[in-house]
Amino acid sequence: MKDPVFVIHGVANRDRDEFTATVAALAAATEVDMVPVHWGDLGARDRFVAAALPTRRTGPETLRDGEEPEPPGAPEDFAAVLLPGPVDEQRQLEQVDAAVRAQLDAGGDGEDEELREGARDALDPDEVLEYVREAWADTEWLRLTVDPQLLSEVGRSLARSLLDGFDPDGEDAYHGLRGGGADRRGRLRALVRRRLTDLDRVAGASAQAVGGRLNHAVRNRFGADVMRFLGDVLVYQRHQAAVHARVRQVIDAVDPGLGRSPSRPVRVVAHSLGGVIAVDMATATVPLWTESLVTFGSQSAFFHVCDPRGGQVAPYDGGSPVALPPSLGGWTNLWEPLDMLAFAASKVFLLHDGTVPVDLPVRHQASTGMWTHSAYWDLPYVASVIGDVMRRGRPARAE
Repeated sequence: MKDPVFVIHGVANRDRDEFTATVAALAAATEVDMVPVHWGDLGARDRFVAAALPTRRTGPETLRDGEEPEPPGAPEDFAAVLLPGPVDEQRQLEQVDAAVRAQLDAGGDGEDEELREGARDALDPDEVLEYVREAWADTEWLRLTVDPQLLSEVGRSLARSLLDGFDPDGEDAYHGLRGGGADRRGRLRALVRRRLTDLDRVAGASAQAVGGRLNHAVRNRFGADVMRFLGDVLVYQRHQAAVHARVRQVIDAVDPGLGRSPSRPVRVVAHSLGGVIAVDMATATVPLWTESLVTFGSQSAFFHVCDPRGGQVAPYDGGSPVALPPSLGGWTNLWEPLDMLAFAASKVFLLHDGTVPVDLPVRHQASTGMWTHSAYWDLPYVASVIGDVMRRGRPARAE
């Protein structure tokens, strides 16, 4: 009869009884004898983490005379988060220009068509684009966007506002625009700049409103979970020896000889930071000899490329994978595509036998929602992989 599998939890597991019940359910699903390793009482004090999360003001602001509202984030702050890559100004202006020309060619919407016909005759698309180019660099938000639909709407809106902005035969503020000379050019240049500035303000207000609400929603939905993760990571980095001693204590309670030599290796299942703990112990100078390891939603590779873990593992130099010692025999690593705290292992590490850890994707299920880091425990596929590895020593196929 094989020795039991030791299950190490990840972050924010403070309730020992709850974790014991979770492991019992996993053991039943896999038909593998399991022992829970609970170290959550050594983790971060996360009771009040919500106190550190910023709150978003709602409702109208009440300002005293002479006060200004607190300015929102700078455009570059939003761009760094929301934009997918570098901005090509030439491409931006081409999209704006195409929309301007299309709108000027189309004219208006049937209302005041005679006025629009006169305005359309007075507007040269090349001249309009010349003034757009001059003003574009002074915009705060539009110059940062790469969204073709937004750029096209800017071009259409600009053209429509120019068509509506003057009556070539009237006595309004733009009278004389149709005539030649510098006065006409100056009026058109000013009108283009003014309308582009207006559109830039609208784009900025929209981006800030959406960005602010998104930031608030993400913080409220995921902020506490992420902070608990970071809190336990910080505590583990400082108190690694105490956490390792707890794992060793649980193993010793089953059999003091387990994991102390290649003749009596242990089998381990670990979630999240528990996977980091398991790999750290298996590759330490005095290792926990591990026959089979299954991790899910874990970060060992990420931590190692950022801050080499030490022990028997060399730093990763960006080239070949780092060789793991024989004290870590086999490693299967599962990751869920929406789990922001899950990382692959096969590009960073190489097992002692020359193979790489087996990275297996876990199909996303809509019922798990957006925060999937804790969903692995209840997924049949995860239980299937664990059962295959621990009973037969080989991983299941990817879904």
